[in-house]
Amino acid sequence: MKTNIKKTVGTLVMACACAFTGISAHAYSDPDKAPTEAKAFASYMHKKHGFTEDYVQMVLDKVEVRQSILDAISRPAESKDWYEYRPIFIEQKRIKQGVQFWLENEDTLKRAEEKYQVPAEIITAIIGVETRYGRVMGSFPVVDAIATLAFHYPKRGAFFAGELEEYFVLAREQGWDLAKPKGSYAGAMGMGQFIPTSYRHYAVDFDGDGNINLFDNVEDAVGSVANYFHVHGWRMGEPVAEFLPAADIKLVEQFRNDTLKPKFTLGELKSVGLEYQGPLKDDDIVGIYAFKQESKEEYWLGFNNFYVITRYNRSPLYAMAVHQLSLEIKDAVEHAKQNQVEAK
Repeated sequence: MKTNIKKTVGTLVMACACAFTGISAHAYSDPDKAPTEAKAFASYMHKKHGFTEDYVQMVLDKVEVRQSILDAISRPAESKDWYEYRPIFIEQKRIKQGVQFWLENEDTLKRAEEKYQVPAEIITAIIGVETRYGRVMGSFPVVDAIATLAFHYPKRGAFFAGELEEYFVLAREQGWDLAKPKGSYAGAMGMGQFIPTSYRHYAVDFDGDGNINLFDNVEDAVGSVANYFHVHGWRMGEPVAEFLPAADIKLVEQFRNDTLKPKFTLGELKSVGLEYQGPLKDDDIVGIYAFKQESKEEYWLGFNNFYVITRYNRSPLYAMAVHQLSLEIKDAVEHAKQNQVEAK
């Protein structure tokens, strides 16, 4: 399905107007009023950001709604069970490519690790999970992806309408033709798959060339991922998660997290029998997370750094995949270096 955006722009203005001016959503529910509403949105972008109304209208008129985007967001990988999800990312090809990426960019990763206090293996694993180290960065025009979801995905329409506004501003800041950048079905861009808001607020010019390029500049991509984790509270040297091999069912029932953020203290878990010998203190936050295997559930302690990974993608499955891939890559890099030493 390809539809000219002129007939659906009212939904965008509905979402934006509610956030911007407090107007009731019902004021923009009639698609027959699209031309007037498009003009209103163009006027808003002109008044707030200085775009010409004709330019905004021209962009909106050219955008196409894509059914493939709606289909993709309705069946995300994160809806799978852990035993189905894990093999997508924890597999030998991705690990091998991660070793290659690390060794080829070791100086950049080391510099990012030192500046932002985020481990090289986490940075590498994020880029590996997101785009296979820059090999698969998405084929959807970003403006089409964001607009399609803003107009035709009511569940998160307001969020994507906000991202469309951010994308207009980002493209102007970067000197892009709005129609040219390509990304994921959700409008994420570059090696680390930054949505427009993240690109504007967390991307960095890590090679110092005066530009921020997450598409084909590894230094900027690495530095930007590290900066994202730094800003969101990564604690260097602290654990991410720890497997509970024989979890007490009462402990699980009492402290199983029903939110992304760990909400209990380690001391609370210890007081009812948790045996923990790690480096964290009793007042550090922790939660118990369940991961479904084919015939049972396995349980993991998730710490602050586990939560920080979910700030990148709001899924415990994603956080665990990044964590486990990072460990596999780090171990393989160490073996590769040891083999190089022995070969000499």
